[in-house]
Amino acid sequence: MEERRQSVADATTWVVKVGSRSLTDDNGQLDRVQVANLARQLLVLVEMGKRVVLVSSGAVASGVGKLGLPCRPTDLATLQAVAAIGQTHLIQVYEQTFAEHGRHAAQILLTASELDDRVAYLNVRNTLRRLLEMGAIPIINENDTVAVDELKTTFGDNDRLAGMVAGLLEGSVLAILSDVRGLFDRDPRDPEARVVSTVERIDESVEDMVRDRKTGVSKGGMASKLTTAKFVTNSGQSVIIAWGREPNVLIQLAQGEATGTLFLPQSKTLTPRKRWIGFSAQPAGQLVVDDGAAKAMCIDGRSLLAIGVRDVSGDFGKGDIVSIVNLQSTEVARGLINYSSTQVRQIRGCRSDRIEQILGQCPYEEVIHRDNLAVM
Repeated sequence: MEERRQSVADATTWVVKVGSRSLTDDNGQLDRVQVANLARQLLVLVEMGKRVVLVSSGAVASGVGKLGLPCRPTDLATLQAVAAIGQTHLIQVYEQTFAEHGRHAAQILLTASELDDRVAYLNVRNTLRRLLEMGAIPIINENDTVAVDELKTTFGDNDRLAGMVAGLLEGSVLAILSDVRGLFDRDPRDPEARVVSTVERIDESVEDMVRDRKTGVSKGGMASKLTTAKFVTNSGQSVIIAWGREPNVLIQLAQGEATGTLFLPQSKTLTPRKRWIGFSAQPAGQLVVDDGAAKAMCIDGRSLLAIGVRDVSGDFGKGDIVSIVNLQSTEVARGLINYSSTQVRQIRGCRSDRIEQILGQCPYEEVIHRDNLAVM
């Protein structure tokens, strides 16, 4: 067995994300047989000694079938109502299979804003840990009656949420079960297209594999999955994208078999706090920094000083999360800011010893301290 696949197989915590297309039939309705098969695989992983968390789409499809609707609704209010009805039905299908083996499903509905708050983030993490200790299988979905963005999309559903959940659980592997067999080296419609077995680093050459060469626009749900994989691997965790309808795909992955595409971790595991800063919390503003500041943060592991800040956008206060981009508009880091946006605009480009002269005080020499920086 390949060593890198073996390291994934050895992981004790698995976050499994399954998309709607892997759970529905040709009519767009919930495929109960497929859901039961997925539940069975999760149980096998538990019997193998794995802690398992499922991020499951399919609430709308479940509701459509439950209500006998001819197709997926288009207006937002109806979509939310159908999702609310479908969510209970979806959980029941999982619970029925789990109960046959003495396990329980635990339903958790989340919104991104809940994970944006540090206290709520920790509460969710503690709940997940306790549920896993109790032997339950948490099933997480976007709270569609509150958060509506996912309902408006037809692909990429819950990918980002799954990445945030993986960030909650240190050392976990994120397995994204999709309607494709992995990342293809070219347009999957090309007869010569092949699945890339391992991606060592998500760079421009990898992103080009899912980008339309004529328009430059990323195509389909793989773009969303790559974005999630990039964040998760940069946090020091592995990601696998595989075909969700493979009968025993999760079991194969847990045994180290080379199915799907494995994305390798890029660094040592980040602390939970830095994972929250880098991926779960949403930036309130943006700083543009020069090349020297970008190198100091990303290569040398140093703090961000005012002299390296070129531009400021957004309205934020002390303690907010801000995104940091280089002169090429590429995000290089995120961090907890020591000054408000108004103050940063006043001191940008200045040496630290001038901050007191400009602001009348100098509580911090750094705009963002290295301990509060998550390099992207």
